[in-house]
Amino acid sequence: MRLSIVFLVAGYVLSQFYRACLAVLTPVLGAEIGAGPGDLAVSLGLWYIAFAAMQIPVGSALDRIGPRRTVSVLLGLGGAGGAAVFAMATGPWAIHLAMVLIGIGCAPVLMGSYYIFARSFAPAAFGTLAGATIGVGSLGNLAGAAPLAWMIDTAGWRETLWGLALVTALVALAIARFTQDPAPIAPGQGSRGSIWDLLRIPGLWAILPLTMVNYVAAAGLRGLWAGPYLTEIYAADTALIGRVTLLMGLAMVAGNFLYGPAERLLGSHKRVVFGGNLILAGVLAALWAAPAAGIVQITALMAAAGFFGASFPAIMAHGRDFFPIHSVGRGVTLLNMFSIGGVAIFQFVSRPVYEHASALGNASEAFSTLFLFFLVPLVIGLAFYLFSRDGAVDSR
Repeated sequence: MRLSIVFLVAGYVLSQFYRACLAVLTPVLGAEIGAGPGDLAVSLGLWYIAFAAMQIPVGSALDRIGPRRTVSVLLGLGGAGGAAVFAMATGPWAIHLAMVLIGIGCAPVLMGSYYIFARSFAPAAFGTLAGATIGVGSLGNLAGAAPLAWMIDTAGWRETLWGLALVTALVALAIARFTQDPAPIAPGQGSRGSIWDLLRIPGLWAILPLTMVNYVAAAGLRGLWAGPYLTEIYAADTALIGRVTLLMGLAMVAGNFLYGPAERLLGSHKRVVFGGNLILAGVLAALWAAPAAGIVQITALMAAAGFFGASFPAIMAHGRDFFPIHSVGRGVTLLNMFSIGGVAIFQFVSRPVYEHASALGNASEAFSTLFLFFLVPLVIGLAFYLFSRDGAVDSR
């Protein structure tokens, strides 16, 4: 199982890279093929929509045929194929298509790992393993910052995307060759239960609203809006954008590694998730109040947003407690669908929010409105989460 996880995590590194790369690519894509920030907001939103839409069939496939075939086929066809389409893009429409294909390809990678954790490891280890997977996988987030900027300057953006298509295809082949599926469940168990049965679990309903919005701000800033924000407010070039987003990415890695130990230290999913997201709300409020406070202060706030916005594995561990063993695949993908679907919806809506605010005021006021747009849903999600039922976290 350890070798199985290695290549699945490698696939997740690519997934993190693809969702983060547009922030650094913004200047060159605008100059060469006319894809502006608004177009790329749509592209990233389409990535998340495709990713979210695939979660239901992916969950069913994980429970029925296992992660090896599910992940390798989708990553090979969608991920590598989408990167190739991206490399040949001549306009915004091609970037849209490429990101849809890549979203489909990346959809099963993390959930394949989570399925193995839930089926093959002790329940007490789930939160830590889930966070560590995202933490290591976030190397892709880091690669999509300063290293990507260097590759674009050195080799060109099209050549860089062709290289990524090759790497993605090789990782998919490695997953097909080396990943082992967990032992089958007793006959008949794998077919019992559906998404509707999971949605009838009362304990999930107080968790789902925060699941839908906890990652929205970090994903939106790191994935796209950091580039336009730093360019328009601070006249940042590609190198500066790369450095700032690299720091934010490092903070996200640290957050993913530390949420799990914090759960064990406090013995509670709920206190850790609520406290972290409450601090995130404070960070977004500071960005809303002073979007032009200075590059040092803004960099620190964006890093804090990345750190405290990394609560998804802890939320997943909280929700995992409610799922029967025969529906683990469908359960974890249901939570993932809400998380990624929320990011997709807010990513799409962020474009008209930003454009409307830009038409009414200057760039600083427009981004202030955008930060408020990220803040309000988070506060609402926290209000629902207050009513969630907590469970003790095994400290072993």
